[in-house]
Parts: sequence; C-alpha cells; structure tokens
Amino acid sequence: MQHRSQQGRVYLVGAGPGDPELLTLKAARLLEQADVVVYDRLVSEGVLARIPEGVSRIHVGKAAGHHSLPQDEINALLVRLARGGRQVVRLKGGDPFVFGRGSEEALYLRRHGIPFEVVPGITAAAACTAYAGVPLTHRGMARGVRLVTGHLREDHSLALDWRALADPEATLVIYMGLSTLDTVVARLLEQGMDPHTPAMAVQNGTLPQQRQVQADLRGLPEAVAGAGLAAPLLIVIGRTVALAGELDWFGTADEDGRAVHAAAGARHPA
Repeated sequence: MQHRSQQGRVYLVGAGPGDPELLTLKAARLLEQADVVVYDRLVSEGVLARIPEGVSRIHVGKAAGHHSLPQDEINALLVRLARGGRQVVRLKGGDPFVFGRGSEEALYLRRHGIPFEVVPGITAAAACTAYAGVPLTHRGMARGVRLVTGHLREDHSLALDWRALADPEATLVIYMGLSTLDTVVARLLEQGMDPHTPAMAVQNGTLPQQRQVQADLRGLPEAVAGAGLAAPLLIVIGRTVALAGELDWFGTADEDGRAVHAAAGARHPA
C-alpha cells in the first residue's frame, strides 16, 4: 500500500523475541499498512512472514564483527524514506528501547523533523525466561532484575559494575553474552557471588528450536560449550533459575523434573 503524503512517518516497532504470536496487535497492524519495512538480523522468519507481498523490505542487520549497514547510514535511510512520503516500519528484535538502539534512531528522527512512534515489543529477558520456566522475580528468591549486555565495547572492554551485578537478591539477565561468558562468570565470582548460584543459557528462546542448558554459575561456560549453544543466546543467573524444572511448560520434563526441550522443527505445545 503506497501512501504518498508530503512526508511519511517512522514506526520504531518491537518484533518481540521470535514467536510471531507474541507480536502486539499494533505491531501486526503496522506491518500490514507499511510501505517499507527496515528490519534487523534477529527478527524471526515467522515475523517477517507477516509482511504482506508487495511491501518493500530492507535488511540492515548487525552481527558480531559485521554490520550490514552502519548505524549512521541506517539513520539517514530512515529519514530519506520518510521524506519520500513512505510509511516506514523500523522492525527490531525484542523491544526497540532495550539494547536495540531505538532511542538513538528516535533522537536522529526528531532532530531531522521526522514524525515517529515507538511500539514496544516483548524483550528477550521477559519472554525467553518465561518460555524456559524461569520467573524474573519470585517472593523470597529475587526482589529485583538487572539487564545488561555482554557485548564488548569498541575498546574491547566489558565495563560493568560487577559488584552491583553480583547481588544475590536479584536476577541477572545478560544479552549477547556468549563471547564474553567466561569473563562474566570470572568477574562475578571475584565479587563474591556464590559459585553454586543457579544459571542458565537459552538459545533461540520462544522458537520451536529453543535450546537451553542449566548449571551452577561456575559450571555454566562448560555446559554451554558442551551443548554447542550458539547465538542468539540469553544468559540468566540467579536463584529463580532453580525453579525451571518445575515451571517449564514450553518443553517437557522427565520423571526427575529435568527439562527436555523441543528439538529443531518441533511444534509449539498446544
């Protein structure tokens, strides 16, 4: 559908964690009404399938060490498309304002006089943990949540407040933490976190091919390597991880309560 007003609008839309049924109603409607969709690497195929035929698609995904399009060029692209009268959906995995650079794009649009709206999406910290049977908070176990990124800065350091993150009363969720997992564990242990703290890694959370491993903090890197898990990976550390065996609903559990998860291509539970 082609809207040719004098100036278009940009919608910064959260695509959620992968399962297309977790799209918001507003996100689904905007995909149907868009002239062009500018999307990231982590937007799932199921979500992309909701884009109608005839709608232009532009992939601008980023992966570790490689950017399909640098951020400043993405910013300029959004402005150019909107000034051409298009209704633009800027589709981002998870939530646009949680480690998604959505706020950077919004600021750029505002400074260039482009109208925009932000459509929140379900972020991986909430969705992938729920699908793995891990509550982010639980009375008597976790009274807070901390979200951080394990992605290295350009100076190749991982500058985090490790003392604060080693809080036993909080659930720690680390996005993009696969390549720095050894460092994360080492720093938390240095700050006194109990090496037996329950921990988990979840790959492809909310998708039929979701995989996960559970271990104590000290053993998590070995467990992840042994299982051959790959990105996209979410790391969860804290007492509530111990509830996964009882609360797992997305996979199945064996007679001892250990989770057995859907293999690639398996259907979602009814």
